[in-house]
Amino acid sequence: MAARQLSQILWRVLRSGTRSCSSGAPVTQPLPGDTSRSAAEELSRRKHFLGEPMTPFSTFLTDSFGRRHNYLRISLTEKCNLRCQYCMPEEGIPLTPKADLLTTEEILALARLFVKEGIDKIRLTGGEPLIRPDVVNIVAQLHQLEGLRTIGITTNGISLARLLPQLQKAGLSAINISLDTLVPAKFEFIVRRKGFHKVMEGIHKAIELGYNPVKVNCVVMRGLNEDELLDFVALTKGLPLDVRFIEYMPFDGNKWNFKKMVSYKEMLDTVRQQWPELEKLPEEESSTAKAFKIPGFCGQISFITSMSEHFCGTCNRLRITADGNLKVCLFGNSEVSLRDHLRAGASEEELLRIIGAAVGRKKQQHAGMFNISQMKNRPMILIELFLMVQDFPPAIFSWAPLCVQGLRSSQSFSSQMATLWKGCRVPQAPSPAQQWLGAGSPQRHSSSHLLSDTNPQCLSPESQAPATPSGPLSPSDQLTHVDTEGRAAMVDVGGKPDTERAAMASAVVLLGPVAFKLVQQNQLKKGDALVVAQLAGVQAAKLTSQLIPLCHHVTLSHVQVRLELDSTRHAVVIRASCRARGPTGVEMEALTSAAVAALTLYDMCKAVSRDIVLEEIKLLSKTGGQRGDFHQT
Repeated sequence: MAARQLSQILWRVLRSGTRSCSSGAPVTQPLPGDTSRSAAEELSRRKHFLGEPMTPFSTFLTDSFGRRHNYLRISLTEKCNLRCQYCMPEEGIPLTPKADLLTTEEILALARLFVKEGIDKIRLTGGEPLIRPDVVNIVAQLHQLEGLRTIGITTNGISLARLLPQLQKAGLSAINISLDTLVPAKFEFIVRRKGFHKVMEGIHKAIELGYNPVKVNCVVMRGLNEDELLDFVALTKGLPLDVRFIEYMPFDGNKWNFKKMVSYKEMLDTVRQQWPELEKLPEEESSTAKAFKIPGFCGQISFITSMSEHFCGTCNRLRITADGNLKVCLFGNSEVSLRDHLRAGASEEELLRIIGAAVGRKKQQHAGMFNISQMKNRPMILIELFLMVQDFPPAIFSWAPLCVQGLRSSQSFSSQMATLWKGCRVPQAPSPAQQWLGAGSPQRHSSSHLLSDTNPQCLSPESQAPATPSGPLSPSDQLTHVDTEGRAAMVDVGGKPDTERAAMASAVVLLGPVAFKLVQQNQLKKGDALVVAQLAGVQAAKLTSQLIPLCHHVTLSHVQVRLELDSTRHAVVIRASCRARGPTGVEMEALTSAAVAALTLYDMCKAVSRDIVLEEIKLLSKTGGQRGDFHQT
C-alpha cells in the first residue's frame, strides 16, 4: 500500500515540466494551467504518507525516509582569497557571472522561508564567505529570524581575526576553520599564497572571544599530511579545539584516488597507539562526526567518515549554492534552481512545492566512494569551501615540520603551538631557507627539523656528535636479494622482530660559483631551490619501496633532510636521516632521500650551469638490526 502511495506522489510531482538551470541540472517547473494542490494540501498528504502525527516541523523538509532537514548551508560566494591546489581542478574554475548569483535580499528571503519551515541552524560557506563585503550584515539579518538557534560559518581563516569581533556582535555563534597543515612552508605551497600566521591569529581570536569549541577542519590525505595527525591531536591538550579529521572525498576536478584516502579506522588506530586512553564521546543526533577525547585534554578530536562509514541515514542537511541551486545531497549531481523561481515571482507556496519535491526525491544514501568518483558533480569550491586534494608532482608532495623561529626543539609540539597562540600577536616565521649563519656573508640553509634557538645551523642532536668509525659491516656469505637459482628475489622479513632502526646518508652537489650565488640569494627563476630539494628528499624517503624494486615498504616515523651551503666549494651539503620501527633497516630510505634531494637541486639549477657535479652519495650511519651498528665520517 505504501509503495502504491509513493508512486502516486512521485507521479504527481514529476508531472511538472523540466528545463535546465545555469548549471545544466534539471529544474522542476509547473506547467501552465496545472491545477496542483495547495501547499497546505501537499503538506497534509505527505504527512499522511509518512504515517506520522501532525507536528510543527514542515513536511516539505522531510524526505520519504523520514529524515527531517533542519540544517541549511548557504554559499555566499564562489570566490576565494586563496588558490589552493587541492580545491580546484587543474584547469581552473569558470566563475558564475555576478548577475546570476544570489543577491543579499534573495539569500535572506530564502533563509526566512526555510527557517519558517523548521530550519534552526544555518552555516555560511563559500568559496570564502568572509570576502563578501556584506557578510556582517547578512549575519545580523539572520540573527533576527525567530526560531534560528545557530548561525555558523566555515572559513579559511585569513580574514577571521579582523572580522570576528563584528561577526560575534552581529550574532555569529559557531566557527569552523579549515587548516590542513601546521607547517608554514607547506601551507604557502598548497594555497599559493601567504597567510599561515593570519589563520593562526584567527584561531587565537576565536578562542579569546570565548568560542568553545573552535572547530578546525583538517582533510587528511596520504602523502600530504597524514604525518601531522598526532601534532593536530596534541593541540587539543591545552586549547579548546575540536580538531575534525575528514576523509578525503571525490569531487569534480580533484582527481580522487582511493589510495590517497586515509580511513577513519586507520587514523583512529594511529591516535590510539599514542594515546591508548582515548575515549569515545556520545554522538549527537544527526551528527556527522565521531567524537573522541583524551582524558585531561582541554579539547577533543572528531572524525568525519563520509567515505568509509557514511552517515546518510541521519543526514539533516540541505545546501544552497551561490547561484541559488538547492542541493539535497553533497555528493549528488541533482540541483533545483530556487533563484530562477524567485526571480520569476514564485509565491512561498510555489517555492515550498519545489523544495518539497526536491527533498522528497533525496536518495536513501549516496552512491559510495568508488561510484561518486565517477560521477559528474561541481568542483567543491562551487558548492562550499572544503579542502580537497588533487594530484601533485610526486617529487614535492610530502613535507615535514620546518624551522619556525621562536620555537624550542626541547619543547613538545603542543606546548610550542600553545606558546605561538598564547599572545594576541603570532610571531612571523621567516622562510626556513633564509637564516643568517655566523657573522660573515649571509648563508642559507634548509632543514626539516624544528629549529633550536641554541643551534643556528638547525643541526639535530644526533648530527652534532661526531661520527665514530666502527669499521665496515661484516659481509654476508651471499647476496641476500638472490634466490638459490640466482634470480632476484625480495628478502622475507616476516619472521624478524621489530626493532628501532635509524640511518643517515649524505650527498654533495658542486654548483659552481654562478649557480651557488643564485641559490644563496634565492634568486633562481624556478623558486627556492633549497626548500624544494628538501621537500623532494622527504617525499623520496617515503617512496623508496616504489623506486627500488626489492626494497620493503617501511612506515617511517621520522624523516629529516638538511641542506647547508659550503661557500669554500660552492657546494650544497645534504644530510638525510630516517627512523622507523620494523623488521628491516632504513638505509635505502636515507640514501634515496639524499640522492633525490641532490637530483632536485641539479634540476633547479641546470638552466644556469651545466657544470654541476653530484658526489659523495654515501651512508654515514645505521643503527638497529642483527648486523649491528655502522658509523663513518
